[in-house]
Amino acid sequence: MSPRSLKIICAVSILLNVFMLGAVIGGVAWVGTRHPMIGVGSIRIAGSELPRDERRTFRRVLRDARREMRPTVMAGRQARADTAALLRAPTLDQAALTDALSRVRIADFAIRAHVEARAVGFVASLPPTERAKLADGIERRRARAGAMATETQQ
Repeated sequence: MSPRSLKIICAVSILLNVFMLGAVIGGVAWVGTRHPMIGVGSIRIAGSELPRDERRTFRRVLRDARREMRPTVMAGRQARADTAALLRAPTLDQAALTDALSRVRIADFAIRAHVEARAVGFVASLPPTERAKLADGIERRRARAGAMATETQQ
């Protein structure tokens, strides 16, 4: 191997090592910072502001509520699949599509109502300071959503 090719290989190796080191440091920094977004939905996101034990309990309450609605979740998924199949059909059956979309909407609202009712039961047991943290989380999400809507309109 010539000295020139050895220098090139060494330089490439150093560049790759620097890149990998930067990636590792960036990953550690990203994991180490606090990310309040823990899931989908403003209630669950707001729950990220709670102390650790209450946050876990809150997540469990929400998870159990969704588990209780499993048949409705499955019906909503089936309605979405039906909607997709109707949209792919060579001729569009508007009445069937409207019905499928209605079933999706009904399932979504039923699930949301049930989960929110269970969340309200849990939140009622919290002290006012913890409820205020939930309110702060909801307000931050609302402000963030408003800012994103403004950006997309421009």
